[in-house]
Amino acid sequence: MATSAATPTSLSFFSSSLFVSTPSAKLPTRLSISFKTSSKPILSISSQLSTLPILSFTGEKIGETYLDLKSAPLETARAVVHRAIITDLQNKRRGTASTLTRGEVRGGGKKPYPQKKTGRARRGSMRSPLRPGGGVIFGPKPRDWSIKINKKEKRLAISTAFSSAAENTIVVEDFGDKFQKPKTKEFIEALKRWGLDPKQKSMFLMMEVPENVSKSSRNIGTLRILTPRTLNLFDILNCDNLVLTPDTVDYLNGRYGEDYEGDTEDEEEEEEEGGGEEADENADAEQ
Repeated sequence: MATSAATPTSLSFFSSSLFVSTPSAKLPTRLSISFKTSSKPILSISSQLSTLPILSFTGEKIGETYLDLKSAPLETARAVVHRAIITDLQNKRRGTASTLTRGEVRGGGKKPYPQKKTGRARRGSMRSPLRPGGGVIFGPKPRDWSIKINKKEKRLAISTAFSSAAENTIVVEDFGDKFQKPKTKEFIEALKRWGLDPKQKSMFLMMEVPENVSKSSRNIGTLRILTPRTLNLFDILNCDNLVLTPDTVDYLNGRYGEDYEGDTEDEEEEEEEGGGEEADENADAEQ
């Protein structure tokens, strides 16, 4: 059973050692500095993180692997991740909240009572913002909340978040064929064999999610199972434990590693579809 001695309460980038500039913070093993014509060097950090254990379905250690991802420099990592998460959350807003001004509220055309000799405050309309049922002053109107972020910056934020979560990351062999039928109890037992607390938030990243695995885990409120198409920064930062498969480790090293060459048409479609699915899931977000 591969369990860490001290498990942080959250993988948030605010508490991660990667974003805390203390003398005890461990730097990546490789640091390459590339100079341009400007006087300031541009840092590009590639870190071969601590070795990740590979566990079998029964919880036994059967091997080791590693993540080799790009990471933002320590002095800019918090800003990069913060900008990316704000972009994701803000782009999920529908912006459909709307209120009526006093000119749009129905009624209020007739003066309710004479100007004088009533002893009451003068009033010209019953639809004044000062009256119940009247218009709203400076209320929300439909608007577009979406903001843009560069693809390279967003990719760097995700890889940096994965780097910060490496201490609480394990790799489990492909278990898609281990569940003969949907059974939540069996999935919870598997979590315990892997050293995971079902009460803590865990995120699984799989290339494909079999139907029995999806149905066995969907009743566990603290569990999220994602694919490369639905991968998003919020779930990475919001989970306490991160579980990968050997295939997803290869995908992450290829997608967010130093040897990544650029977007292809398929990858661009994945990013667009992933953002669309996340927007649908959060359709009831705050306006």
